[in-house]
Amino acid sequence: MATNSNSWTHERAKIASLSKTRPDDDPDLLAHRQRLKGMRLEDHVRAAVESFPPITDEQAERVAALLWPTGGVGK
Repeated sequence: MATNSNSWTHERAKIASLSKTRPDDDPDLLAHRQRLKGMRLEDHVRAAVESFPPITDEQAERVAALLWPTGGVGK
């Protein structure tokens, strides 16, 4: 699912709201922080990949291995 700055800024606002009333180790607050990190990473990776020239299948496999260090999905 594609993210955009609007969705992660909404998530950031949710974190700000939760952090006013909840301790730093609150599970819901931690989950929102983790979700925000993932959304920001996805946006960063998408922007980087869109700026690249086309890559070979071998290069794509090496990049995928960085994202799936345990051997990939289903392994």
